[in-house]
Amino acid sequence: MKLHTCVRPGGRFSFVIHKPSYRVTNLRQNDEIIELGLCQEEPVFNSRNFPADDLEVEKSDWVYEIANPFSFKGTTFINSAWADRQAETPLGIRLTEAEPVSMADALRRCVSDSEIDDIFLALPTPVLLSLATTSTDPEDLMRLARQAASFIISATGEVDGLRYEHHNGRCRAIIHNHDLYEAVANNPHLPDDYKQAMVLRPGAQGGSEIIGEFRSDGSHVFEYLRRNSYIPWGHYAANMANDAVRYSLADLRLDDMIGMRHLYYQRTYDRLAVDLGLAGFKRRRTATAAELEATRQQIVTALAQGALPSFSATLWGWNYGFDFAASGYRLNASHQMLHQQFALIPTAVSDNAISQSSFACGDLIASFSQQYQAETGNGFFSDYIAAIHANSRMDGRKAEKSLIIHEDEHVMVFVPKAQTSQWEVQIMTTEPVGNILELSTAARHSLDMAFYLAAKALHGIGVKLMCSIEYSKRFTSKDHDQRLFYALLPKLPKSPGAFSESQLRWINGHFPEDLATALRASMPAKSTVTKE
Repeated sequence: MKLHTCVRPGGRFSFVIHKPSYRVTNLRQNDEIIELGLCQEEPVFNSRNFPADDLEVEKSDWVYEIANPFSFKGTTFINSAWADRQAETPLGIRLTEAEPVSMADALRRCVSDSEIDDIFLALPTPVLLSLATTSTDPEDLMRLARQAASFIISATGEVDGLRYEHHNGRCRAIIHNHDLYEAVANNPHLPDDYKQAMVLRPGAQGGSEIIGEFRSDGSHVFEYLRRNSYIPWGHYAANMANDAVRYSLADLRLDDMIGMRHLYYQRTYDRLAVDLGLAGFKRRRTATAAELEATRQQIVTALAQGALPSFSATLWGWNYGFDFAASGYRLNASHQMLHQQFALIPTAVSDNAISQSSFACGDLIASFSQQYQAETGNGFFSDYIAAIHANSRMDGRKAEKSLIIHEDEHVMVFVPKAQTSQWEVQIMTTEPVGNILELSTAARHSLDMAFYLAAKALHGIGVKLMCSIEYSKRFTSKDHDQRLFYALLPKLPKSPGAFSESQLRWINGHFPEDLATALRASMPAKSTVTKE
């Protein structure tokens, strides 16, 4: 095949194995033999770093090379030595819990309580930032919060709110150290009264209007409008409300996921309905599931009759988890509270001379699948789903070979054969559904459940940071093979991405089947999954 993809017609995966063996000419001129130290009082030298002759590298580690199913996403390389070790104990694929950290307790070993505040005030900002993101001691975090901002403290010692001052005609919170403020406010161990005052109460983080909400027993989600966003034409965020604190996937409930997704469906369907001259939803209330479905069907009918919407694609994303390096680099997300973002993408944009489609990442999928169809005569997604079901291991082990973590009649959750992050998981519709406008009520419920199960499984192996994106089909597309799918991309502590990833070379240390085994083991049992 000319296309760079691991999917082959008929539904199978292809890959290659590098078995390196090579000769290296020694071009070094000088030897720099020095003593490195002592091993049980015997000197250790660096002699092995300065060979006298040419080198013969024999039986180097095998490396598996597997093209991504989608040619524009590059290629994954799996080092056999790393992956073989993981394959022996696949349930060991997980991050360990961090040890408790308390600066106050450490200081008490050598100073009095009265001196601790003074020491905190003397700490340089990089130390403060590190402590703000890693401390598990509420005492530490309250000290840091008080250094970052000015609070109103009640007679009982609880935080009632922030202090404000006039600035350019507006009241602005008095914040002494913005980076420290952000870092400590996003630490889940900070007491809730501080969290509420600093970031959770509506308005604490600015004037973004709340224009939607979802409520159920134990769950509450607000929908915010983000004005003047880098995403034009309306950027919305479904954010857990201040009375439903969710700083971790450990706290995530099924109703939370249903609520965030409901607001995505509702806003999208309402905007499209109004765009097409339809009624949309009633003001000042949340649409029911039945109303969602009725409006969706009206939109689908209008499009089938030739109506042309101003917006023809969706944009959806989810940044989970917050971290801030001591150097000041933000490592993920704007805030830790669980939230998802969404928007609509225009059908076309113009500079008064040339009209063109506004970018949507799903268009890359559409272009690739069309090329695959032209070259093979097969629908790409039909072959891809068949290959996932027929998967076999690259290493030949007689071990678990399934990539699928969860599957029902509408969707599957699986580990992609060629991952673009160490622990990537994907969610894909198995029926010919390419965007959320084509999702029935039952399919929407299946997709919401799939998100919940995938998130819980990733949490079960220790995921703290993750970015997730949607690849969807244009509403106006006539392609009946393209599927709606989502990539969940965890960030691991020792895999920040470097020159390899910049070249779309994704380096992995495990076989995808072994990650799938670990995730299945950490997924909630179906019998225990309720709406809580």
